Amino acid sequence: MNDSSWGAPPQAGYWGPTDQGHGQGHAHSPGHAPSPGHGYAQGAAPAGPAYDAHDGRAPQTRAMPIVPDVAAYGGDQDDDRGTARLSGSPVRNETNPEPMPDAAEPAPKPQKKSAGRDLSAAIGVGVGLGAVIVASLFVVKAVFVGVVAVAVVVGLWELTKRLDERKGIRAPLVPLALGGAAMVVAGYVRGAEGAWVAMALTALAVLVWRMTEPPENYLRDVTAGVFAVFYVPFLATFVAMMLTADDGPQRVLTFLLLTVVSDTGAYAVGWRFGRHKLAPRISPGKTREGLLGAVAFAMVVGALCLEFLIDGGAWWQGLLLGLAVAVSATLGDLGESMIKRDLGIKDMGTLLPGHGGIMDRLDSLLPTAPVVWLLLVLFVGSG
Repeated sequence: MNDSSWGAPPQAGYWGPTDQGHGQGHAHSPGHAPSPGHGYAQGAAPAGPAYDAHDGRAPQTRAMPIVPDVAAYGGDQDDDRGTARLSGSPVRNETNPEPMPDAAEPAPKPQKKSAGRDLSAAIGVGVGLGAVIVASLFVVKAVFVGVVAVAVVVGLWELTKRLDERKGIRAPLVPLALGGAAMVVAGYVRGAEGAWVAMALTALAVLVWRMTEPPENYLRDVTAGVFAVFYVPFLATFVAMMLTADDGPQRVLTFLLLTVVSDTGAYAVGWRFGRHKLAPRISPGKTREGLLGAVAFAMVVGALCLEFLIDGGAWWQGLLLGLAVAVSATLGDLGESMIKRDLGIKDMGTLLPGHGGIMDRLDSLLPTAPVVWLLLVLFVGSG
């Protein structure tokens, strides 16, 4: 008889019922159990293959090992109680918390790290933007100021559009765009004083413009508008103020090189050696090793720039400048990541293939601009 012909296993310590079909008191020997599938009634002989037709007695049976309440040959769990469907996966239930071993599965093949973006497109767009910026920077300063103003307007458009789409916040774009461009020009023409005045007037224009619409959510909309005024155009005015110095183009080039090199160092080192997360709740892709790469790259380039590009600069000042840029660029990147995570988006826009939107490129540049402007003024003067 095959073991598979047995039904459900007997309970531990069960001796089996008296065989009423052959007189009372004839019991099975200890340690032997009848097939529970027999199910015979009192006074009747058991039916089925377990009944021995030769001598009229029920045969002695082998002890059936105790097995769990689920199929012992594997199955996918239907629920937490261990009900199983036949398959090739291990079984686990309350009485058997560890999964039963199954056929050995081949080890998963290691996957290559992915950059997450179209690198060829990103490099092409980056080189093109760099060429436009450098050409305008060293040919006609006013053209470069115009490039900064255009970037500010596009960045404000992306930011206000995402706020409206994801949160229903309607920060007025018209006064923000006009005032933002005016702030950049005022910072170039009138310096820090002109930038502050233009910022105050732009914030006032946001408050007044929003009054033309219903009062519901007025405070929320104007608060977002004032935040946008500070976050994009005001910080960008420090780039224009750097340009006013005699060696203004060199200062702006130093600012751009340090920020780009910091981002590149963080990406390269983090992608290759990154193991420990820097801020997993904000930006899971950033690592501490990447931050160290940003600091190392930026400090080296900073020392070279202060030694050879900036009049009166020293290499040790470049080391400090590079360290400050690496920190501010990383914080700026994390700050925009916080905004995008709150909005539930990956990129602020799609204008730049391989990069996202303009704001996705300005995230580390904007907070770094006042840091570079201030340190260069302290190290070598306003020019």
